[in-house]
Amino acid sequence: MMGDGGQVIRFPTPGRAAARPVLAASVAVFRNGKVLLATRTKPPADRLWSLPGGKVEAGETLEEAALRELEEEVGVAARILGFNRHVEIFGRDAKGAVTHHFVVASFIGEWLSGEPRTGPEAGAVMWADPLKLGGLATTRELGDVLRRAHQLFIAGIPAP
Repeated sequence: MMGDGGQVIRFPTPGRAAARPVLAASVAVFRNGKVLLATRTKPPADRLWSLPGGKVEAGETLEEAALRELEEEVGVAARILGFNRHVEIFGRDAKGAVTHHFVVASFIGEWLSGEPRTGPEAGAVMWADPLKLGGLATTRELGDVLRRAHQLFIAGIPAP
């Protein structure tokens, strides 16, 4: 699948079956009309451009998880403006067994402070035009997530 010219690559994890879906959260952070993207450094989406985010820890809200992951991964602080949509990410091995299944709550945020940096979970970072990803290798639904996030951000949010 290729939306808006981006290259999409899938990474199933051979030999590992997912026991159950993993809950995660991400945030599309906007600053001066651009959105913050980072490349993942771990499977199943290593080297793909996506939104900063990760697993929700016990006892934290989805919003708290999205903001914590943003700070941990790229050193940026933001405020959540609203919910965008959920994304399901899963893969299967050659025999059809589920190798991974993530349910990601994706939010829309506004940059507050910090300059994006790379680290153990973000191999590269950039501020990008949310509607023009060019030939970037992205996670499967990033183009759709960004189009909706941008539309809601411009409209002043409320939607879902």
